[in-house]
Amino acid sequence: MTELRVGDEAQRSSTRRIAFLGPHGTFCEQALRTLTPTVLGDALGDPEPSLHPFASTTAALDAVRSGDVDAACVPVENSVEGGVPATMDGLVETPPLVIVREILLAVRFSVLVRPGTTSADVRSVASHPHGEAQTRRWIAEHLPAAEVRLTSSTAAAAAQVAAGEVDAAVCAPVAAVHHGLVELASGVHDTGDAVTRFVLVRPPGAPGLPAPTGADRTSLAATTVNRPGALLAVLTEIAVRGVDLIRIESRPLKDRRGEYWFFLDGTGHVGEPAMGEALAALRRRCTDVRFLGSYPRATVAGEEDGTGADPGAGQTVKDYTEAASWLASLRDGTGA
Repeated sequence: MTELRVGDEAQRSSTRRIAFLGPHGTFCEQALRTLTPTVLGDALGDPEPSLHPFASTTAALDAVRSGDVDAACVPVENSVEGGVPATMDGLVETPPLVIVREILLAVRFSVLVRPGTTSADVRSVASHPHGEAQTRRWIAEHLPAAEVRLTSSTAAAAAQVAAGEVDAAVCAPVAAVHHGLVELASGVHDTGDAVTRFVLVRPPGAPGLPAPTGADRTSLAATTVNRPGALLAVLTEIAVRGVDLIRIESRPLKDRRGEYWFFLDGTGHVGEPAMGEALAALRRRCTDVRFLGSYPRATVAGEEDGTGADPGAGQTVKDYTEAASWLASLRDGTGA
């Protein structure tokens, strides 16, 4: 399941290892390789880690928890299809993991086939469910006779083509090199601005969380009692502190029917007063809260810098700092 580049235990202890959704040739590997050595060094304490493909996001996250690898890069959200269920479910399992980086990758697919294959020869085409969803209309128009089959990753689809199990794969262009395939079509997509968001996760602890940059995202998951207004109370705690809520999505609790994890992303950093107060308030109100990380917000080419909406009067870091100092002076009797 894994490809280990390091050998003895001395090497294993000195080289950081990163798992990713494999096999080689996935968009996940492509996203991970966009991170510079400096970024990886800041996030993991090692600028030149070794990369190890895993068969599923669940297996990659389990490897981090077991200590077999130091971190994992997994897809968490697609701008067309929404959240990746396996990743979301995996992030709220125990022991805890934290996100230390996010990567946004504009997704453009290739249709790969064995040399000599024409469009008329294609009777079956394979892809990951998100890949199929982003190219469904293209497939229907250009390969109308092809049976669509779903795979665990786009690279796994390419491997099936190489093995003669299917005729074509909708996948990352880099998979052609790994599997000896050729492009039948390139730049394939139904939606021109589709972006997949990947996250780099590791156990809490050293090195510490990324420092605030002024353009950060904080991710968390929360559960609440099942009564009217419970979710509104959670969202209000976030809103009154000027935190821009940029994502909310729910997933069912596996062992309690009718109850849900609410996955929330907001602008700001846990080290800043507004986000810190919001998290403390949710801790008081919710039945469970999982802090999933504070990390720099990523952008894709042509986007704004991602600093989020203006928090408004009284909601800046300076406002919170001054208010906290004033309150402290009241408590110690030095102010009025």
